[in-house]
Amino acid sequence: MKVQRQIIFHEHYFTDFYLEQTEKVQEKIEYVFKIIRTVQNVPKKFLDHMTGTDGLYEIRIEVESNIYRIFCCFDKGNLVVLFNGFQKKSQKTPKKEIDLALKVKCEYFNLKKKSDGYK
Repeated sequence: MKVQRQIIFHEHYFTDFYLEQTEKVQEKIEYVFKIIRTVQNVPKKFLDHMTGTDGLYEIRIEVESNIYRIFCCFDKGNLVVLFNGFQKKSQKTPKKEIDLALKVKCEYFNLKKKSDGYK
């Protein structure tokens, strides 16, 4: 059986990042998304929990010697919600990127709560 996770984008953050990338990077992003959508246990090489955060994950993409990260979280098990992405220039993930991802994650769940309240 194929595991089917659904990937959605919250707001414009991921799209903005994606559109700035080269075709090669975009292809690799698509490839990693395919793995996330279909593989039960996604290897840490492609998806890893951010230590010290509440449910924030990073999707890891490597193209040649460039490293890219896209923050995301899970919602209702099979829904992967994408937030901001960036090119990693050092070993440490920039705090401003993590802070932005946490802010966007909060925003996503608050909006969701509001819309669930209207149903």
